[in-house]
Amino acid sequence: MTTLKVGIADYEEMKVRSMRIARGEVKPAPGDPKVWFTSTESFARVLSAGNRELLRVIAEKAPASLEELSGITGRAVSNLSRTMKTMESYGLIRLEKGRGRRLAPRIVHDRVELALPLIDHTEPGKAVEGRS
Repeated sequence: MTTLKVGIADYEEMKVRSMRIARGEVKPAPGDPKVWFTSTESFARVLSAGNRELLRVIAEKAPASLEELSGITGRAVSNLSRTMKTMESYGLIRLEKGRGRRLAPRIVHDRVELALPLIDHTEPGKAVEGRS
């Protein structure tokens, strides 16, 4: 398995970075995060203790469908479906086509590394509005 490197940046920061990359003004470094969260709170929600336990169950049991995962965990399929789609959007899992129209969750990464700069080095002296 591999480690997924994630970062925290607000929507505007991500938009500016993406546009600079698209225009060729900056090239992402190999160690840059591949996935971005808009806040530490959103990161914590997606990787809550319950969701990490869910990832562990998926890794160990390799359920053939969300229905099977529901039976293992006791969580409703509708709840699992939302959670799995969120995790998939962040690159944590992949939903593979199973038999019929069933989707089987698969773990993509076994570790997450958070890159969280505490100080913005791009604009020295810039204070966050309302704070000193």
